[in-house]
Amino acid sequence: MADRRLQVFHTVARLLSFTKAAEALHMTQPAVTFQVRQLEEHFNTRLFDRTHNRISLTEAGQRVFDYAERIFELYGNMENAVRDLTGAVNGVLLLGASTTIAEYMLPGLLGDFKKRYPDVGIRLKEANTDAIVSMVENNMIDLGLVEAPVANKNLAVEHCRMDPLVLICAPEHELARRTTFSLAELHQYPYICREEGSGTREVLLEALKAEGIDYRHLQVIMELGSPESIKGAVEAGMGVAILSRSTVHKELRLGTLVALELEPQVSRPFSFVHQRQKFRLRAMEELMEFARDYCRSHADPATMEEPK
Repeated sequence: MADRRLQVFHTVARLLSFTKAAEALHMTQPAVTFQVRQLEEHFNTRLFDRTHNRISLTEAGQRVFDYAERIFELYGNMENAVRDLTGAVNGVLLLGASTTIAEYMLPGLLGDFKKRYPDVGIRLKEANTDAIVSMVENNMIDLGLVEAPVANKNLAVEHCRMDPLVLICAPEHELARRTTFSLAELHQYPYICREEGSGTREVLLEALKAEGIDYRHLQVIMELGSPESIKGAVEAGMGVAILSRSTVHKELRLGTLVALELEPQVSRPFSFVHQRQKFRLRAMEELMEFARDYCRSHADPATMEEPK
């Protein structure tokens, strides 16, 4: 309902990038530029200074941006007020999830949510934890679900549940007869790890540091970008890996992998991350409450904790 030109301008002004705005709005960059130029023609003044491939707001642009912030806040409050009266839960939610959550937790959660709220559209971006947090910071998504601690104090972070990590190996591996594994032993075996920026990797690095273990001394033979590729390499006998227990349930049932409990235990939080904005669409509130209930009902009893 709000002026499309103003929406596009507001996104460009927040991100200070036509390219990032185009991605966030699912538009082409020329279309974004056209909308901004139309608004500039409407006000008969430049809203952005464009120098050396960088943009900044002019004085007029800053004034328009300040009013746009207030307009969209009122617009959001109006949407929520009317939907509260009618009981309607609809709209489109832009979600981002780190790899483990996107592949192993969200399919069931979103499937159940869509059954209850069929009029809510959901668009999902999958990336590692660092990338998802960056998308939330830049307002490219409404809600991020990540698998590592978030250091940014400007974002709202709510823990969903704790997720334990385990060491996995092939059934023929010499470790397969054991039930536990000490982190101090990790340097003795060829190791397959996640890429930089992965929540799994970041949590493991912190655990190794706490034990006085230098990551550089590990026999890292591969860095792979997804749990599926790592599991395949481990099943082929190429080395051992440390992954979320939630990613290996199927392989443990089939007997294609063996999991050992880590000593000391290593776990990481599954968390919701979003802007500290004053309003959210009712659909987002319903999704977050649904996700909280889902996390509680699917939590590992050994690591269960109340959301913070």
